[in-house]
Amino acid sequence: MKEIKLKGLDLSVFKETLDNGLEVIFIPYKNKKNYFISYATRFGSTTTSFTPVSQNKEIKAPDGIAHFLEHKMFEQEDGIDPFTYFSKSGTGLNASTSFDSTQYICYGTKNFLDNLDFLIDFVNSPYFTDENVKKEKGIIAEELKMYLDIPDFKLENKLRECIYEKNPRRIDIGGTVEEVNKITKEDLYLCYNNFYTPNNMFILIAGNFPINETKDLIHKKLDNKEKTKPAKIKKIKEPKSVYKTSDSLKCDIKVPKIAVGIKIAEKDIGINDSLELDLYLSMFSAIVFGSSSEFREKVRSKKLINSFYTEWEKVENYHIFSIFASTDNPDELIKEIENELENINIEEDAFNRMKKVWIANEVKIADYIEATVNNIYDDMIRYNKIIPNRIDLIRKMKINKLNSVIEKLNMKNKSIVRMLPKDK
Repeated sequence: MKEIKLKGLDLSVFKETLDNGLEVIFIPYKNKKNYFISYATRFGSTTTSFTPVSQNKEIKAPDGIAHFLEHKMFEQEDGIDPFTYFSKSGTGLNASTSFDSTQYICYGTKNFLDNLDFLIDFVNSPYFTDENVKKEKGIIAEELKMYLDIPDFKLENKLRECIYEKNPRRIDIGGTVEEVNKITKEDLYLCYNNFYTPNNMFILIAGNFPINETKDLIHKKLDNKEKTKPAKIKKIKEPKSVYKTSDSLKCDIKVPKIAVGIKIAEKDIGINDSLELDLYLSMFSAIVFGSSSEFREKVRSKKLINSFYTEWEKVENYHIFSIFASTDNPDELIKEIENELENINIEEDAFNRMKKVWIANEVKIADYIEATVNNIYDDMIRYNKIIPNRIDLIRKMKINKLNSVIEKLNMKNKSIVRMLPKDK
């Protein structure tokens, strides 16, 4: 395995790619007792239009099929329930589907090799029947309806509908009840066979575990899996402008909420390196809207916010910066946000302080197994590689380059959503 030293951290990552394309990543910790395993595929909710392997005709799978498939992987032909199996050794088990990927995780302190063996087996043993697919439809329909009753969930979905015109991120990860009801066992097998393939997957293991035995087990279990050609995924060209500049909805809440989303085209900024661009955009938002920012202090002093958070999302050639807040005065808060966006002024002292905070956080995170796994996982999905020199990249960031990036941001290309109480 190739050793990749994470610069500035007392940590190494070991990586190997099997002949069939499966990537295996180890992050050993000698001073820990626990372990964390992620077995992942680069198949998420946005992949619904594709040309299957060995076919010439493009197909459109039902929305929500990646999430449905994740659910069904836990039903095994031999009747063994994975949750019951792992709980016997006090091991945690979970899975999640995002827009870009699906992962199956287990974590604990005991029975590492047995648990890894079982995890690999159940992810590689799909079992779909007409009966169990029909049963799952009702379960997922109830789950979707439950989420529709959550105000923050509804607000985020409405903002996505305003920002995107064509991109599948307009649609919730779970799909809709109507689309879920269209799913068949044949749809599930088709997606599984096209995207749960070694050259589209990776195994990420961190913690205290026997490296040689683990490597041998993975080779034994997965060397015989065939490498296949990737399915051809349909590329959807998303317009540069937001789809809708504003919208509103009413919900069973007492305090109004707002969401502001800014759509940024990468080509307008002039930084070709995706990670470097991510760093500068994140630096802008951390300084301007972070928890210790002057803006946050100002709106708190004016009692304009009850809660406030921001997030970044990269979507192909775009970056989406979103602001979510709970406020008694949504119009006034929106004015404050717009004023801040139009008059950004970042001083070098604030810039240098934030760099130090980021570097300290990188060092701190390296001591936590799950946080480290999450960071490496995100890098594998976002950049398709491990980033060994993030601290060096942070140190090399320049204030003049940050200001150059900010000058090129089109702050007017935004969507604003207001969520109001039903009685207003």
